[in-house]
Amino acid sequence: MSMPHRAPVPALHHVGVAGKLPWDSVHLVMVYVVLLFAVPSYATIGSLGSYGRPSFVWGLLMLGFWILSRLQIRSVDVASVSQPIRVAYVVLLVIALVSFAAAMLRGQPGDQVSPLISSLLRLLSLGGVLLVILDGVRTLRDLTRLMRFVAAGAALLGVLALLQNLTGQTLLDFWGSIPGITLGDGGVVERGGRTRAAATALHPLEFGTVLNGALPLCVAAALSGGFRGGRSWRTALMWWAASVLLALMALMSVSRSAIVGLAVAVALTIPMVPVKYRTWVILSGCVVVAGLIAVVPGLAGTTFGLFASSDGSTLSRTGALARLPEFVSASPLVGIGFGLFLPRYYIFDNGWAGLAIELGLLGVAAFALLIASAVWSAWRAANVDTRSELRLSGRALAASVITAAVVLSFFDGLSFAMSAGFLFVMIGLCAASRTVASADATWIDRGPTSAVEFGDNEDKDAMNYVSRPAITDFRRRH
Repeated sequence: MSMPHRAPVPALHHVGVAGKLPWDSVHLVMVYVVLLFAVPSYATIGSLGSYGRPSFVWGLLMLGFWILSRLQIRSVDVASVSQPIRVAYVVLLVIALVSFAAAMLRGQPGDQVSPLISSLLRLLSLGGVLLVILDGVRTLRDLTRLMRFVAAGAALLGVLALLQNLTGQTLLDFWGSIPGITLGDGGVVERGGRTRAAATALHPLEFGTVLNGALPLCVAAALSGGFRGGRSWRTALMWWAASVLLALMALMSVSRSAIVGLAVAVALTIPMVPVKYRTWVILSGCVVVAGLIAVVPGLAGTTFGLFASSDGSTLSRTGALARLPEFVSASPLVGIGFGLFLPRYYIFDNGWAGLAIELGLLGVAAFALLIASAVWSAWRAANVDTRSELRLSGRALAASVITAAVVLSFFDGLSFAMSAGFLFVMIGLCAASRTVASADATWIDRGPTSAVEFGDNEDKDAMNYVSRPAITDFRRRH
């Protein structure tokens, strides 16, 4: 006898198909974040060569998990929601495949075939992370849980970077003593006589991207009052301290892109703070910055010098953009192939310029569509849902993605494992916020046909989780 079809349940109380299993999509994403943040980006599994980054391998496994999960039939799930992020990623992937085919048909030197293949696999690995979050994170609890897990990971990176600044050591050499692990170049560098810590990132630039992108998440956690919706002032204070740490380490990175990213993140985060607290937050931030300048002599001069028109790095970037049409003209529509514009040809220090060369104008448009879809999804979730937790989460995710997209204009962030992985995790969480907000609206409009369709008491209680005023307000908004 066939099982009766059971109607979708609201996303707020839905526990998921694997809700009673020890592992589910949320745990898979957490493992990915740990591998992305805890393992140095320049540490690889030696036997796998360029394919040996643990986060890269785990992303491919997540893609396989997603494919298998899509082949299964779920009897209970949240109502399906259209996801423009999924469409944008598929379009980007198709363009990358077309570019790959065109590059191979043109013929490539032997030393360029491997980067071409590995870059395509890297895009698939990032897609595995994105799709697992998009289709696997179905509840508000899981969404906030992952956001705060990422924010906590970024804060720990900030602590490590602070220790690196104080000691002048990477503190990560022990990874080289682990059998099978190979350490490449990376870690602590100097600029203008000042230490530039990168924590476990390959370069301070990608480290700054994670710091600035995670700042809105920390502020949202501080405003919401803790990991599980509590209102403990101690928990809120901990998250405010994490926010200050991220901002300070971005300032101490002696990086133009990190400072610009910090300015963007702060400008987008301030509107999240309630009006009655904004003045205090802004004044506290000014005091912290002034204290940092006083404690670290020469930091202000070095930082302002980065934006001088005579700075060598500034002149290099300006001159590089003037040559961009020359390189794009080789294949303006689909580019020369994702990952083929190697540093030996030229260095643009601009992720958008690199995309224009490698994937052409169509690739830039597809990636811009992916970013825009993520921002729209998170912003839409924040503005149509009445729950303060989701409103904060949506706005924080939108701010995070915008910040990362802006910082891409200052370095090739998609070529670095940590910055690229962080960006795709944020994009996936933007999609999850849309699922949580929109699935409940669909459930309200359609609703189960009878209580029997739920099958257990927990789901029966979920039928009445929305109050009548909330339903009326949601219908008015739509």
